[in-house]
Amino acid sequence: MKFIKTLFLLLLAGFQLKAEIILPRILGNQMVLQQQKPIVIWGTANVGEQVSVSFADESAQTLADENGKWKVVLNPLKASFENRDLTIKGTNTIVLKDILVGEVWLCSGQSNMEYTMRKNSKVDRKEAEGLSPSPIDELFFAHHKNIRLFLVNRKELIKPSPTHEGWDIAEGTALRNFSAVGYFFAKNLNRELDVPVGVIASSVPGSRIEPWINEEDFTNSAYFKDKKVDGDPAKFYHPMIEPLVPFAIKGFLWYQGESNCFLKDRVNYTYKMKALVDGWRKDWGAELPFYYVQIAPFEYSSSQGEPKLDKYDLPEFWEAQSAALKIPNTGMVVITDLFDGGGGIHPGYKWEVGRRLALQALDKTYGERLVSDGPVYDKMRTKGKELVLYFDNAKGLKSRDGKPLNYFELAGTDGVFHPAKAEIKGKKILLTATEVENPVKARFGWDEAAQPNLVNSANLPASAFRTDNPIINQFNP
Repeated sequence: MKFIKTLFLLLLAGFQLKAEIILPRILGNQMVLQQQKPIVIWGTANVGEQVSVSFADESAQTLADENGKWKVVLNPLKASFENRDLTIKGTNTIVLKDILVGEVWLCSGQSNMEYTMRKNSKVDRKEAEGLSPSPIDELFFAHHKNIRLFLVNRKELIKPSPTHEGWDIAEGTALRNFSAVGYFFAKNLNRELDVPVGVIASSVPGSRIEPWINEEDFTNSAYFKDKKVDGDPAKFYHPMIEPLVPFAIKGFLWYQGESNCFLKDRVNYTYKMKALVDGWRKDWGAELPFYYVQIAPFEYSSSQGEPKLDKYDLPEFWEAQSAALKIPNTGMVVITDLFDGGGGIHPGYKWEVGRRLALQALDKTYGERLVSDGPVYDKMRTKGKELVLYFDNAKGLKSRDGKPLNYFELAGTDGVFHPAKAEIKGKKILLTATEVENPVKARFGWDEAAQPNLVNSANLPASAFRTDNPIINQFNP
C-alpha cells in the first residue's frame, strides 16, 4: 500500500498546479456506488484544505492531512436508477455526473477472464445453439444504461484522470473491449435483482496467481512465510488492485489457474488462493464473497514445455481448486461441460460461465435460494462388489445427454483403476466393475479431456474427484 500511495502522490504533483483536489481514477463519471455500504470518497488536495463531498441527501467534510490526503465517508444508500451528480468542493469544484447506486463486483484473473466481448462475437455459433437471442450477437443489441463497466488499464489506473473518465455504459466500444464473463455476470444480476450493476475488470492474459498477491500477504501466510515464492508476487497487485481500495464493492470474481496448472501446482496453489482471498479481504476490511471458476478441460500433456505434464495433472489441479472451497464464503463454478475443443485453452460459452457465477452470487450472497452448484462428492461406502457414492446438491441426478454415466472408475486393493458402470439411485450412485471384486476407492472425471455427463436437476455438472483425495487434508485454512 505504501508503494501505491507514494507513487500516487508523485503522479499528482504535476496536476497540483492546475487543481487542488485530485481524485483517483476509479472515482469518475457514470460510476456505480455500492448500495447499503458506507460510501468512501478520497483523494488529495493542498495540505489543510477543507474538502466537502455531497451526493443525494448525504454530505460530509474534512481537512487534507499533512500529506495532502483526505477521505470522507457518506452514509449507506439504497439502490437507485436515478442519475445523480456527486460534488466535491475545495479550492476547486469537481462534479461527477450520472452516478448510480447498486451492486459492484471486481472480476480478475488471466486470459479467460480478460476474454473480451469482441472475441465472444466470433465464436462458433453451435455453442449458442437453441438460445434466442443468441449471446454471440450481444454486441449488436446491448444497450444497458444501468450496467456500468470499468476496465482497468495497468499503466493508467495509478494516474488520475483530469476528465474523470473510466466508467462506461455497457454498449459499443466499451463493451466490445470488456470481459465477457464479467458482462454476462452483470447482465444476469441486473435482470434478477433489478438494480444497477457495476463491474470492474482487472485481468492480465497469461498471468499466474502470484502477481495478484501482495508481498506481505505471502509473508503473513503460515504456509509461505519460510518459503521462497517466485512468479513476481505483487507485480499486478500494486498497479491493478491496490489503487481500487477502498472503493466499496460487494465481492470478487476470479477466473485463473491455467498458468499455474502448467507448473504442476497442487496444494500450494490452494494456499496461494487463500493468501489472495485473505489479502484482498483485508484490503477491503470485510469477508467479501469470492466466487471462482474451475478451469476447463485441455490437453496440458501436449505441452512441450517443462515440467512435462501427463493427463492426470489437470484433474489434480482441479482437486486443488476444489479444496479452496474450505475457505469461508467462497463458491466454485464447474465448466467441464462447456468445452468442445474449438477454443483450445480459451473455450467459448462465456455467457454461461457468467450466468453460473451469477447463480453463485444470487444464491449465496443475495439469498435467492437457487441451485448454484452441481453434484459434490461427499462420502462412500462399500457393499460387496459395489461401491456407493453419496453427493451433496444431488437433487435430480441424471445424465445430461441421456447416455450412460461416464468417466467413473473403480480400484481394488491393487490400486489399479478400471472403467466402472454407474447407476443412479436417488441421490446416490452405485459403481461396479467386472475387473474389481472388492472395490476400495473410486474416481470420477480423472482425465484432462474428461467431459463427464453427470449433472443435477439444474443441469450443473459434477466436479472431478477421487475418494482418496490427499489434498483435502493437506489444506487447513
